[in-house]
Amino acid sequence: MSENILEVKDLCTSFFTDSGEVKAVNGVSFNLSPGKILGIVGESGSGKSVTAYSIMQILADTGKVVSGEILYRGENILNYDKRQLKDFRGKKCSIIFQDPMTSLNPVYTVGNQLMEGIMLHTDRNKEQARERAKEMLELVGVNEPARRLKQYPFELSGGMRQRVMIAMALACEPDILIADEPTTALDVTIQAQILELMKELQKKLGMAIIMVTHDLGVIADMCDEIIVMYGGRVCERGTAEDIFYRPGHEYTKGLLRSIPQEDTNDRLVPIAGTPINLLNMPKGCAFCSRCDAAMKICLEEKPPEMQMPDGHYASCWMNVKKQYEENEGGAGNE
Repeated sequence: MSENILEVKDLCTSFFTDSGEVKAVNGVSFNLSPGKILGIVGESGSGKSVTAYSIMQILADTGKVVSGEILYRGENILNYDKRQLKDFRGKKCSIIFQDPMTSLNPVYTVGNQLMEGIMLHTDRNKEQARERAKEMLELVGVNEPARRLKQYPFELSGGMRQRVMIAMALACEPDILIADEPTTALDVTIQAQILELMKELQKKLGMAIIMVTHDLGVIADMCDEIIVMYGGRVCERGTAEDIFYRPGHEYTKGLLRSIPQEDTNDRLVPIAGTPINLLNMPKGCAFCSRCDAAMKICLEEKPPEMQMPDGHYASCWMNVKKQYEENEGGAGNE
């Protein structure tokens, strides 16, 4: 059996619309080890959330995984039947959505929504499920949990609702937790509290986490590995130190330049141009139309994933060029 709890291999997911096929995820591969935190970063439309929804098999009606494999403990979940998928979602793998107000049902109490998942995926009865729901609210730091169970989502603050969503996701002790932009709708103070809570719970419960976000700053000190996506493809992967201090892709460098820095009055440098049209993907690098360093080959061929000198990987023709120039220079000095 593989040592990875999750393996995504050459995943391609498309949405079939009246305008044509939208290739939202195009050849994405990565591994997730037990107890590790993986960050998937990219701007809106990069394919990061679609990758998460493909793993959970909760795509919209127009969406379909057209090729690739998603292996959970060596089994391809794309071959699961309805019963196996029901068991996988919630019990083996859970997801936290980015807006807790729209994710929670406004006409049911917090207790009802927590208990529903517990009774669905375990053999607990109603009373046992209520006790488990109360325990989970205590675990995620919700005060007066017994009273909160009787309240409706609109009676809770944004941070409290997000804690309820985390409690729901963890109630059945899944092996994998997918957090899709879990702090987007929260202010900075609450955002920090939620991230700290997730780190504490990850260490306590030993689960693996996939953190999906557009904000590199959110996962700077949280993730064991970071994947940077653009145009449905992985353009760089490595540790946080690799990505922040030794970026190897021009898109990653652009993301880093757009992050506000402490103790500086320098203007932020936005990435020029507009996001790529997924209905009309270029033959070459997806980022070439917005890249100041683009060369002719960038327009014509997809860059290979190349190992950098420090060991992390990036898919950029500039790295191939640099390696060629270094080899040529070395040969000339011999």
